[in-house]
Amino acid sequence: MARAYLSLGSNLEPLRYLAAALAELRERFGDMAVSPAYRSRSVGFDGADFVNLAVAIDTDLTPQALNDWLHALEDRHGRRRDVPRYSDRTLDVDIVLYDDLVLEGGGHLQIPRKELRHAFVLRPIADIAPTLRHPLSGRSMASLWAEFPAEKEPLEQIALD
Repeated sequence: MARAYLSLGSNLEPLRYLAAALAELRERFGDMAVSPAYRSRSVGFDGADFVNLAVAIDTDLTPQALNDWLHALEDRHGRRRDVPRYSDRTLDVDIVLYDDLVLEGGGHLQIPRKELRHAFVLRPIADIAPTLRHPLSGRSMASLWAEFPAEKEPLEQIALD
């Protein structure tokens, strides 16, 4: 079994789609750690605010198989792939960390995800795994968050229900 940290986000009916995604993740992977949810401005395009959170799961799937399962989850919830990459979306789920694996190269699958440099990914992971070490820098998520210029990317914690 591997420990994977996922980032979930939505800016189209986010409360509906994030709740549905969490339900499916629990059904497939069982107990999981879930961070608080945060509202933030869209990054890379002018769109509605996003709501993001992170989860930690234990999985028997390889990174590629997990990524495929997550893409199918997004598709079941109306994720469109015929629009620009940076655009509004019902659901966006990415593998941010997978044990201490480093996977770079071609394609969409990149571990650790470079989005860890953004508050909307780093803060939720630091919430559920403060002592987790970044596989490249060796720094803990808590220390990375403590040094993050939070005013640069403001987050507002919100309730999902």
